[in-house]
Amino acid sequence: MADYLTPTVVQQRIPDKDITPFERLMLVNMFSVEQHDEELYFFSEDGPSTFLTVERAELEAALDASRDRPSSVAEEIGAQLTKIPIDEALVELDLSAVSWEFIFQDIVRRSDTLSYLTVVSSFTCTKMRSDGFGGMAVLITKDTVVGKSTHDILGELVSEAGLDGPSRDAPATQENCHE
Repeated sequence: MADYLTPTVVQQRIPDKDITPFERLMLVNMFSVEQHDEELYFFSEDGPSTFLTVERAELEAALDASRDRPSSVAEEIGAQLTKIPIDEALVELDLSAVSWEFIFQDIVRRSDTLSYLTVVSSFTCTKMRSDGFGGMAVLITKDTVVGKSTHDILGELVSEAGLDGPSRDAPATQENCHE
């Protein structure tokens, strides 16, 4: 069995003052974090987590402490929290629909010092599969989140060379290569 990994780094450090308690709780459970003076550096060696387990009391306190600053993600998490029995001390959150990019975008929107963030990910695989390697770059601004993968870039290069269309030369995929 092959393991697919997505090591990821947020290239800019983020001022600690720009992050709400709710965002901090979410991000430190999705990424690894290093403190550098008054700034935080976010990264993940395997890929950002999208399913989190957090203490209910800690989550409720973080949501309450962050109510004065807008968050596009807090509403979704609050909705998930209402569906979890009140006596459950640990809650499991599904962040697959509200990706980390939107948490970082909320931070950029409020920041006096950040006009954008850039995030770079590599795609790796424990087996030498043609679909298991590549990368992605994401630009996060106040107004938009855009990104390109190496697959996108290769598609553009093939098209620019006038070589697009069905081809036997297309890269192998997991379905048409051997383990």
